[in-house]
Amino acid sequence: MRSMAREVCGFQHTLAVPAHFCGIGLHTGVPVNLALRPAPANTGIVFKRKDLEGFAIRAKAANVARVSYATSLMRKGVLISTTEHLLSALAALGIDNAVAELDNLEVPIMDGSALPFASEVMRAGLRRQRARQTYLQILRPVEVVEESKRIAICPSETFRVTYTIDFPHPQIGLQTLEFEASSATYLGEIAPARTFGFFDEVESLRKAGLVRGGSLQNAVVLSRDQVLNPEGLRFPDEFCRHKILDLVGDLALLGHPIVGHVVAHRAGHAMHYALVSRLLAERKSWRLVHSSDIQPQTSAA
Repeated sequence: MRSMAREVCGFQHTLAVPAHFCGIGLHTGVPVNLALRPAPANTGIVFKRKDLEGFAIRAKAANVARVSYATSLMRKGVLISTTEHLLSALAALGIDNAVAELDNLEVPIMDGSALPFASEVMRAGLRRQRARQTYLQILRPVEVVEESKRIAICPSETFRVTYTIDFPHPQIGLQTLEFEASSATYLGEIAPARTFGFFDEVESLRKAGLVRGGSLQNAVVLSRDQVLNPEGLRFPDEFCRHKILDLVGDLALLGHPIVGHVVAHRAGHAMHYALVSRLLAERKSWRLVHSSDIQPQTSAA
């Protein structure tokens, strides 16, 4: 099993064989079939709408359409919605090149986590490709602040995350999690964490055209004082773990695995994307390198 930092291998990977999924869209509530297929080196992750003659949209920052309750991609008016959980699993397990074929506009939510995607990717296996992998190594800190929300990335020898959330709810409250990224820790500690929401907000969200496919089978739902899911939580801090899951998927839009330390406080999809945009704008804050060229950097958080 390969580290997310890829400090040993340094080559690109695709799937050994295809993987298949079926489910419904969290926000559309519409049935959807998804096939993940191997792709040539340097392809990246490409979504294709089978229902629209295979129209392709590459998973990159320039194609981000909106980041309110999910990360959606758009090109020439064609939408691919709720991409973050799939992108998270692919990035975490080292899949650099793949084609994701859908027959509708939204990636299936599955159980609300990335575990179904990650498990099937592990079952399919990885195939090493001849092309070298390039890494985005952070050289100096980059920060985005919006009132009480903050996200920053600093130099580090590996990809690391420190994430803090703070919700005025008795089942959540203040949670902080340190995550030293690897495939093994992702599979055991991050991938199973489900998306979550509040029962009091469901009606207004559905009136806005959101969470039409949401249920206790694909999300953690909270009343004013408790978790409504009969099975309870998978982790006491499942909420914070899911935020890291989302972050990994959103950072995949940079197109390269990161060597740096992300520190987030009360962030979310919009802040994740803001960091991606700031990094792309501040070109002197990072460099693209091969694994053999990664040099230790002094962190200055």
